[in-house]
Amino acid sequence: MSPTGSPASPTQRQGTAPRPHRPALVLLFLCTAGFVTFLDVSIVNVALPTIETELGVSQTQLQYVVTTYGMVLGGFLMLCGRLADHFGRRRMLQTGLVIFALSSLLAGLAQDAIPLIAARGVQGLGAAFIATAALSLLTSTFAEGAERNRALGAWGALSGIAAVAGVTLGGLITDGPGWRWIFFVNVPIGLLGAALAPAIVRESRSQQRHPHLNVSGAALLTAGLILLIFALGQSISETGSRWGSAEVLGSLAGAGILLLGFLLNQRRATAPLIPAQILQSRALRAANLVAVLLLGTVVSLFFFASLFMQQVLNYTPTQAGLAYLPLAITTAAGAGIASKLVTRIAAKPVLLAGLALATFGLLLLWRLPAEGDYLTDVLPAFLLIGLGLGLSFVPVQVAAFTGIEQTESGGVAAGLINTSQEAGGALGLAVVSTVAFRRVPEPTQWAGGDPELVRAAREMVFHDAFLTGACLLTTAFVASLLLLPRLGPRNGAVPHPVSSENP
Repeated sequence: MSPTGSPASPTQRQGTAPRPHRPALVLLFLCTAGFVTFLDVSIVNVALPTIETELGVSQTQLQYVVTTYGMVLGGFLMLCGRLADHFGRRRMLQTGLVIFALSSLLAGLAQDAIPLIAARGVQGLGAAFIATAALSLLTSTFAEGAERNRALGAWGALSGIAAVAGVTLGGLITDGPGWRWIFFVNVPIGLLGAALAPAIVRESRSQQRHPHLNVSGAALLTAGLILLIFALGQSISETGSRWGSAEVLGSLAGAGILLLGFLLNQRRATAPLIPAQILQSRALRAANLVAVLLLGTVVSLFFFASLFMQQVLNYTPTQAGLAYLPLAITTAAGAGIASKLVTRIAAKPVLLAGLALATFGLLLLWRLPAEGDYLTDVLPAFLLIGLGLGLSFVPVQVAAFTGIEQTESGGVAAGLINTSQEAGGALGLAVVSTVAFRRVPEPTQWAGGDPELVRAAREMVFHDAFLTGACLLTTAFVASLLLLPRLGPRNGAVPHPVSSENP
């Protein structure tokens, strides 16, 4: 019998997802919800110099405006995946949209750095509900094969485009109504989305729900990641490196204890956030590792490129935002190409080509001079990076979900790949910032307050950041080459039992 009491159809008895009612509208709605959460990872980047001035935030602390959002988002994704599977994915999507809207309002009203960073953390919690519920609704709605590949291709493309579109919109808004409207615009979007969700998407739950939700595991993971980010951030300051300080060493030790506690918790938990069987997929393991490195590079790129263009090339926020437009366009084009290629050839060579192009683009930024011209110096790098990122986002998503069972592809696999992306973005920015800012006192002292020398000093610091980002992508390329299995088009064409019905 179906959930309504009527005889189950052959499709339902086999467990295959019925074709969703108005699939294009469902896909558009879910991708838009995911788009908003990914957008807020990068949309503040161009506004950072303005926020730094207005709220009196030090440059080495600016990263917390970005990393707090990513860390809370990444830390709670696995728990939110469980909650979505247990209580209903649509219900958790609506919850996330409301939390996201209200916390965005608080961020826009913040008058100091601490309230802003705290509001960004709550915003990250709302985004964790949204991203996991939306992606699990997508994968439980569209059957594995060409249909799901196209849906995941759209999701991967929009998530990548959102990261790039965020910096463009951030610049326009900052020079227009002001940086606070970066957050205010989320309020009507979130509340309207929560109201419209019941009319667009069906409720969906896992067929193997468990009464235990492992809140302690989520708390240990989130606290460990946040403390690790804090330790990395505190390791550098305006006065120099502080790696040997009691504060940094104690934070690192505490982060290690918390993350070890999370691993032990997962071994003993009745319902672990990351079931051992899901990690048996070689493709999933490799895809998540690559996602960590890829998003770590992306978030670092937008953070430092925004600072470079405004503080070295002397662009206004609007000019910096518009400078990203070609990158956004080529990212969209690359994602579109990748969506077609992964259904015709293996996903692995598509990913390798994308990582190689993006790495070369970052190396061009590494050599970008302080007097560089946009058309001859910045634009070629952005075109290569955009095309490379577009080619990379889609195969990573497809590889992460290939061959995953329905119960896993609902909340757990969706939470895992999103955790890798968001935690990777925050960790990547923390690592790159640590490397880049490690020698801030040296060039600052050398500049002696002279505007031109200060500009040259910043150029050196930002060059270190771009080179470190290129190293992260090189590591991702090697990991993909050695660890990712060859996923030919047949892997995405085999129908797999999924269900979007309530149990």
